[in-house]
Amino acid sequence: MLAAVFCLFSQEVNPLNLPIGRPGHTVVQSGRITNLANGEAATPGDIAKAADGKRFVMLGEQHATAPDQAMEASVIDALVRRGRHVVVGLEMYQRPKQTYLDQFSSGALNEGDFLTQSDWKGQWGFDYGFYRPVFDLAHRYKLPLVGLNVPRDWVRSVGRKGFAGLDADAKAQLPGDMRLDMAEHRQVFDSLMGGHTMAGPTMDNMYAAQVLWDEGMADTAVRYLEAHRPDRRTVFVVIAGSGHVMYGQGIYLRLSRRKAGDSISLVMSESAAPVEVANGLADFVYLTPPARKE
Repeated sequence: MLAAVFCLFSQEVNPLNLPIGRPGHTVVQSGRITNLANGEAATPGDIAKAADGKRFVMLGEQHATAPDQAMEASVIDALVRRGRHVVVGLEMYQRPKQTYLDQFSSGALNEGDFLTQSDWKGQWGFDYGFYRPVFDLAHRYKLPLVGLNVPRDWVRSVGRKGFAGLDADAKAQLPGDMRLDMAEHRQVFDSLMGGHTMAGPTMDNMYAAQVLWDEGMADTAVRYLEAHRPDRRTVFVVIAGSGHVMYGQGIYLRLSRRKAGDSISLVMSESAAPVEVANGLADFVYLTPPARKE
């Protein structure tokens, strides 16, 4: 998943401790949510309350990590209980699969048919069991599901040749201004790639692919909201890898540039021991012990 997945302690530069955004640092404890505005423990209900008046809630996960997906379901449930009209955007699905997401959330497809017809294994590949809490909740409440990702071959093409690798049809389906000069976004990308500021065509193309990924998912969310005319209680929950959410960069940044609405964020990571993180990392952090290896 390129920069979306990282190992916390394998980096020369710790991605959780970059000098971006709100100053200062907080030591966060494993097994709980921490509010980085005040260092206090928080609940999914606190996140839902903090989302009052916000258009987006960004949930940056570690992929296929059961506590993270359970937390995502808990935050969504708390938003529903708070009276919000929740839309769930998913990195896991590409735009062309939207029909099946619509059918599943409306109840027209059961789980088995949905997984087969939407090609879950080809779209994502991780065990669906990790994500069942999110999909069960969406099915129960009939929440709209939105496949955020652009087609994977677009990302591969840009990764090889830069934006010149996109054909005219793909370019017509994307924002015209795919900026590659956002310094803090590049800083996060470099940290997730090992902490080295690397140059050259190969690395520049990889970075362009990351920009496409973020811009594409933000663009999908904006297009959905423009088409469905949200009311003031509508909140769009984005579920994506942490690298797409951290420090108000990634999808968050691209939505902000388009003045799509205010956001709050929860970034999830793994550690059994307490970890010091930068206060600018997110509004909330959820730290869990690494999964035990059988």
